[in-house]
Amino acid sequence: MAKRLRDVSRQRPRELSAEELRTLYRLMVTVRLFNEKATLLQRQGRLHSFLNCIGQEAAIIGSAYALRPDDWIFPTYREHPVPLLRGVELKELFNHLIANSADRAKGRNLPPEYSFRHINFVSISAPVGTQIPQATGFAHAARLSGENLVVLAYCGEGATSEGDFHTGLNFAGVWKAPVVFFVQNNGWAISVPTSLQTASEGFAIKAEAYGIAGEAVDGNDLVAVHEVTTRAVERARSGNGPTLIEAKTYRLGPHSTSDDPRLYRPESEVAEWTGKDPIARLRKTLEGMEAWSEEFGTTTEREAAQEVQQAAAEALKEPMPDVQTMFEDVYDKIPWHLWEQREEYLEFVREKSEE
Repeated sequence: MAKRLRDVSRQRPRELSAEELRTLYRLMVTVRLFNEKATLLQRQGRLHSFLNCIGQEAAIIGSAYALRPDDWIFPTYREHPVPLLRGVELKELFNHLIANSADRAKGRNLPPEYSFRHINFVSISAPVGTQIPQATGFAHAARLSGENLVVLAYCGEGATSEGDFHTGLNFAGVWKAPVVFFVQNNGWAISVPTSLQTASEGFAIKAEAYGIAGEAVDGNDLVAVHEVTTRAVERARSGNGPTLIEAKTYRLGPHSTSDDPRLYRPESEVAEWTGKDPIARLRKTLEGMEAWSEEFGTTTEREAAQEVQQAAAEALKEPMPDVQTMFEDVYDKIPWHLWEQREEYLEFVREKSEE
């Protein structure tokens, strides 16, 4: 159930059909297996680093599914389910993580910094929280130019301690920018617990200070997340201002492949939240709708595993980018001093390859 705060309409959005929920269940299973495969590849030295979203699939997918295709997304580093929801192929994500020659960024971005212009998925900002005022400004500019679109800005509860959080929400509240702020409160900002992040009873209540709507929702319940986000998106699109949503969820895995959460959080806490797994929760929802069968579950797992394995295998076969791509796509015509450095470096590479 969602906790309603300031100026929140009680109008209930349309209910998701059984077929939609089955499709979203398939995606959640695929995302979970993708996370596991990417983590394994990192452990094998096939890619540099990875940040998983295990345990947060319902919060991410349920919220993004409330958008129209022309709406925009300003993500963090855990929203890789969104490109898949919007039609990006699994192999494209693996291409980016591996940084091969088929990667749209030619292997020049950090692994979690996905960007897909054709689906309105903005490049991830490495500094925590900077996407929040960016999303607000984009939404305000879109409204000024007459575009009837909504911006969904994701962040973790850790980002709420950044000045950019205040700046973005304050500006959005004053100008009623068509933006939805989606805080995934997963319990931990790396090793900092929520209790050290805020003294308030939660994060949705902070909406009061900015004069905007606020809602808290069970982030592991895809249906509830979709309902709350749909209401917020409709509010923004109709000119009634932004909403701050707090999705209460849990990061079941490590912060990243460089992190060992066993050093700072109790196993009992992890076990408790494992029992609230969002994939299992959606299965129970489907069972309650009589839209579940063991055959569907088994087939979904098998097909998703095959798709993930095949996509990873194909991405691993791609060659790595040519070294000279480091000097491309910055200048229309490379300045003479960079051209000299380029030639010197390429000669060095040739000499090394002949040794």
